[in-house]
This record gives sequence, C-alpha cells and structure tokens, in this order.
Amino acid sequence: MNHPPEPPVSTPVHLGFPASSPAAASIRAGRELPPDFPREWFEFTDPTDPEHVFSIDLTWVESFYTCRFGQPECHGIDAALPDVGCCTHGAYLADETDRDQLYDAVAEMPAKYWQHRPRRTDAFLADAEAVEVEPWLDWDELDDEDGNPEPALKTSVVEGACIFANRSGWETGPGCALHQWAIAEGREVTVVKPEVCWQVPMRRHEAYEDRTDGVEILRTTIGEYDRRAWGGGGEDFDWWCSTDSACHVAQEPMWRAQKTELIAMMGEPSYEVLAAHCRSREDVPRLRHPASSQISNL
Repeated sequence: MNHPPEPPVSTPVHLGFPASSPAAASIRAGRELPPDFPREWFEFTDPTDPEHVFSIDLTWVESFYTCRFGQPECHGIDAALPDVGCCTHGAYLADETDRDQLYDAVAEMPAKYWQHRPRRTDAFLADAEAVEVEPWLDWDELDDEDGNPEPALKTSVVEGACIFANRSGWETGPGCALHQWAIAEGREVTVVKPEVCWQVPMRRHEAYEDRTDGVEILRTTIGEYDRRAWGGGGEDFDWWCSTDSACHVAQEPMWRAQKTELIAMMGEPSYEVLAAHCRSREDVPRLRHPASSQISNL
C-alpha cells in the first residue's frame, strides 16, 4: 500500500526578538537578517598601554556596510518618518567637549544646510554672556551606571526627529545637516557631529575588568551597532539597516572606509594594528558578514 509522502519538516528560524515585535516582522519579510549569526573577533593589547585591551568584531569591520541615510534604501526606524532615518530621538551629548564642538559647528555652518535652524540662533551666538541652554538642545535624563536617572543634554526634537535632520524638499536634501555640511565643505565628521552620531553604525563599549592575575584592565569592544545596541527599544524599530544587504554595497570594507572614525575611537597606533591584521586577511577565505555575503560581486 502506498502511503502519502511525509510533509516537509520546516526548520524554525530564531528571529532574535519577540515574535510579535516590529523587528521580527522585518526579519520575516526579508528586509533584514536575524542578528545571531557566527562572528569572528580579533583581540590585542593597545601598543601604547599594556593595561588596555581591544576586542574587535572582524565580521563587522570587514563587512561592506555603508550608511544609506537620505537615500531610498534607508527606510527609517519609523515607517511614518522614512526621511529622518534613525534620527527620531535626538542625540545625547557625551560630555562638555561634545557640547562645545557642536556649538562651534553651529556657529560656523551656513544656514543653507540647516532646515530647522532656530530663529534665535544668531542672537544666541552673538551674546557672549548667554548662559541659557543652546536653542538646539534640551535637558533630558539618562540612567547612570547604577540605573539611576541623571540630567543629560540632547539635541532637540522637531516634528518627530532631531533638530538637525533635514527632510525631502530642503535645498541640500534629506539627511543630517551637520553631515551634509561636513562632506560638502571638507569638515571633519568626528568633530562637527555629536559623538554618538558619528560612531553609528559602529559601537564602542568600554568597561574595566580584573585580569586573571588581579590587574585591572580597560577593555574596549568595537562592533556592530545593531538593534540591541539601542537597548530594549531597538526591537520596536520598523526597520534597521546593519543586516540589510541593500546597505552592504560599499566599494571598500568598513575598516578602510571608516578609517577616520576608527582612529577617533581607538587611536592611530591601535588602528594600525587592526589594519595590518585586516590587510593580511584580504586574500584568504574568512567568515563574512551574511548581509555582505549576499552581494554577488564580493
């Protein structure tokens, strides 16, 4: 007696996020890949500091990712505001240096680059005795290392996005005003943009730890700024770019294309250690970022 064929057994896909979340929906739709794929890491000691160790996600820095903000390939983390990319929340400033550099950038940047430039900006900049918060900043709160909220400055939000986010129809097009100015007039992105902004899509995490011999060392980890790097809210984004193959179309791997940013994050001597290691691997088989691997010409 013939028996009907057994139905095919489907292999469950681990989405990495709750099944009901926007993240899971985007992954199921094929717009991005699940986050938990194998990665290759490179660890070395800072050549200028024996008590400073770097852990580098090679799978990420050797990928061909490129930011598509301001282009059709960028769908934005909020489907209702695709023009503003991932800039819906404003940017928290890292420290006073970050604040001062942003002030200097605003003072120098021509108004034509900035759609939502506050009307009182010129008056504020002209008043050397001004003590109020800059017109482009607001006070908010961030949790400290112990989870306690503390005051923090961030860029203001205008019409659902960072005050520096230009929209379609503006003279310079959609995108970050600071970034557009920097690229157009040869300014350094790592100086004119808030630190958190120029670091994305890379993430630097620093933590002290006790080595097995009892010596305290600083470990700096540099890797992919994926959904989880945003905290619990990352799963609520309608889309995220780091594992979308449409964003892995750069002509050079990130360790080359983002040289300036990596040097700012780790120092030139340590960057050269990383670059030498990556150069030695360019012509040998290695683990690739799956989103970069989907591009046929790589």
